[in-house]
Amino acid sequence: MKKPTAIIWVLRLGAAILTIGSLYLFAPWRAAIGYLMPLPATVEAQVDAATDYGLDGIIVYVDRAGHAPEFYAAGWHDRDLRIPANPHDLFKIASISKLYIAAATAMLIADGRLDLDDTVADFFPDLAGQMANAERITLRMLLQHRSGIPNWVEDPDRWAITSGEVNDYLALVFDDPAEFEPGTRYQYSNTNYLLIGNILDQALGYPHQQFIRAEILDPLGLSNTFASVDDVEIERIPGGYDPGWPEENFRPRVHHVPGGTMVASAEDTGIFLRALNDGTLFTDTEQAIYSSVYEYGHTGLLAGYSSIARYHPDIDAVVVQFVNTSGGNSWTATEVVYDRVVRILRREG
Repeated sequence: MKKPTAIIWVLRLGAAILTIGSLYLFAPWRAAIGYLMPLPATVEAQVDAATDYGLDGIIVYVDRAGHAPEFYAAGWHDRDLRIPANPHDLFKIASISKLYIAAATAMLIADGRLDLDDTVADFFPDLAGQMANAERITLRMLLQHRSGIPNWVEDPDRWAITSGEVNDYLALVFDDPAEFEPGTRYQYSNTNYLLIGNILDQALGYPHQQFIRAEILDPLGLSNTFASVDDVEIERIPGGYDPGWPEENFRPRVHHVPGGTMVASAEDTGIFLRALNDGTLFTDTEQAIYSSVYEYGHTGLLAGYSSIARYHPDIDAVVVQFVNTSGGNSWTATEVVYDRVVRILRREG
């Protein structure tokens, strides 16, 4: 058999290098490799390196027991205007908003104004003929994402809605078949929290965001948390970017939709999360109700924006991370950077 010539070996080596390089540059491996790379010396160094993962801008807030709050930022607030990211920028926190709604619901249940066993049909009799199993789906199931109601976000017609009206989003799932029998399993659905927002409004007799302001935000001194982009100067929010929409800046998109469109600073989000976890937000009764129905940390994703807010009991630390990039491999990169930040904090003790 004829042995490969030196030229063929060189060509094979070159092809291998190109293949490996392509995987690193264009596939999820580029971000995944970050899990294995040596950690930098500090959180600041890790945040500064986040743009190497293809992220446009990043904000990180760290609250460790016994330490002053720490603020970090890298990349761009507005990449077109070359305005750098600021750790005190406001941000679309997306589904992290559900923590606030679940907390408000627990308060109203403890106060006797709501009951976990009330059904969708009890609150909205008209939905009995438009939403499958409305007479069997309870408030508890909505809170726990165990209702079986389809997720309106997955409907392709969602992009046609520009009104910002909650009922227009709900109508996307009217007459759709249930995903599963109520209460039989978990499946995340933004429609659950659209309904809960309307339930809170009905129970209160006024918009539930007023209740959240009065009973949660103001007592915690959270002056940089808002119901939606409609309540802030839009320039205070970083531009949001997605490689699939290269000419699009998602800053002004999405108005008030319960459970997904609050706006907050990383610091405000961290203060709220600390209070949610350490028991200072709730009475004992409210805490027990909340613990039975929802979680104590969350992620968020909107076009142009991704966020992670979690409490880490092993190091008694709240870590909030905001990234103004979505699409492509950005979510993997976002998780990698967050994981590395937490690992650095653990190493520091």
